[in-house]
Amino acid sequence: MNVNKLQSALDCIGYSGNTLSNEQWIVLHNALTVLQTENHFKNVYLWGIIQGQEADYYVAYGYEQDALFGQKYYYSNNLIDWGVLPTPTEKTMQLTELCQLRFQGDPALVVEVIDDDPGPAPEDIEKKKLEICLAGGDAAEIEALEKQYSTIETLKEEERLAATVGLINFDVVSVPRGALMKLADGKVVVNLAFEGLPMEESQELKNYVHYRKPVQRWNTNLLTRKDYNYALDFLDSVDIDLPKGCWSMQYERGGKLSILRNIYWIGYTGYHWNATPDWGYFYVGNGRKNWDVPFMIFS
Repeated sequence: MNVNKLQSALDCIGYSGNTLSNEQWIVLHNALTVLQTENHFKNVYLWGIIQGQEADYYVAYGYEQDALFGQKYYYSNNLIDWGVLPTPTEKTMQLTELCQLRFQGDPALVVEVIDDDPGPAPEDIEKKKLEICLAGGDAAEIEALEKQYSTIETLKEEERLAATVGLINFDVVSVPRGALMKLADGKVVVNLAFEGLPMEESQELKNYVHYRKPVQRWNTNLLTRKDYNYALDFLDSVDIDLPKGCWSMQYERGGKLSILRNIYWIGYTGYHWNATPDWGYFYVGNGRKNWDVPFMIFS
């Protein structure tokens, strides 16, 4: 949700049962405006809320020039003090998917996660220990070997938060087709000429695209549309996501407002006022992916 349209956006996410109190949105508006000024961001958005048992994480991001590759994320527990969210590593993303514990609300908390990578067989590890002993190695080398092949990994909650935001961004964060535009120099910007999707187009999933780096081949998105435009159709469409039926659409205000949801991440809400340039998204949830989706969809 754009910080400059925060109050009007709350009406849209209210259709998913999520909202903010008057005090919260006033404090958020002021805090994010300060964040935008201090970091010289072109735009700042409230990304969502990840709920914890002791405290919630409020997540926001901004960018200076590139709306896709220049995003910088921040988080806060109290709506006033904002810290930089670290860039998640591939290992952190993997451990986050394995961790099913609830967030606590303490960024410094460290939890143990059992890695599902089997690694070498126990007898092979014992052979390597024996080789170290025969070669005159000390206890430190053996301890390093055990740590290398240990199936128990540690995960800091701050890193897990960053990875969760990254996973949600990759899986479900989406925008209407044409809301973003790719310039000749490769920079992605918000399309100021975007006037919104017509009502008939807003009811088709192919007219919504993932707000992330595309993973399909560069010409895939172009060849699937008769009215393709290279400056607009550079992102992956959500209608190719599997399994079919993981996305749902709802129409409010007499069909003028389109609400987009995904059952992989329950709590995500994308919205678009048809035939207007107003769009946005918001996530409110516990930060755990719904792995039961294949059993919830019937062909």
